[in-house]
Amino acid sequence: MKKSKKSKIEAESTQLKNENMTLNHSEEKDHQENLAENTNTLVEEKEKTENESTKTISDIQLEMEKMRQTYEAEINEWKDKYLRLSAEFDNYRKRTLKEKMELTKYASEDVLKNILPVVDDFERGIKNIEQASDIEALKEGIFLIYNKFRDFLSQNGIKEIEIKDNEFNTDYHEAITKIPVEDKTMSGKIVDVVQKGYLLNDKVIRFSKVVVGE
Repeated sequence: MKKSKKSKIEAESTQLKNENMTLNHSEEKDHQENLAENTNTLVEEKEKTENESTKTISDIQLEMEKMRQTYEAEINEWKDKYLRLSAEFDNYRKRTLKEKMELTKYASEDVLKNILPVVDDFERGIKNIEQASDIEALKEGIFLIYNKFRDFLSQNGIKEIEIKDNEFNTDYHEAITKIPVEDKTMSGKIVDVVQKGYLLNDKVIRFSKVVVGE
């Protein structure tokens, strides 16, 4: 009786062990399958990430290359504009310098050309002096030439500095000497003009040289 009961217990224990082994084997198999599945998933995700990363880097490199080409084109365009502008400015500078030199060289051309007729009159007057028999006619001719020359000066903006009320003015007059005067009202005033002064468009080009009383 006791032996039968013991055998029964051993049989149940063996069955239980077999069941546990079967269960453990099933769990381990499931675990391995899950591990393999998770591993495959991780590998797929890694490959996907690497592909996306590679694609992103490739896109960035392509975009950077496009930007580089665009910048190079803009730089070349501005460089070309700068060279053209520099060349144009250099030509303008040379042309302006040449015009300035010509203007300085020939600035008095019109004035001198207009004075030539006066020179012609003087030459004719000199010839008449050599053959003159009428002094009054000769004097009249000289005065005509003189008046013609004064008109020429006036037309070119030159006028004589006038002596107003014998007042001495350092802006227009230059005192070369002083002389005693009997009339005390003439003290410090102009008593004689040694050389006339002239203005060119209100600018003094030669001061009047005068004698001042004291």
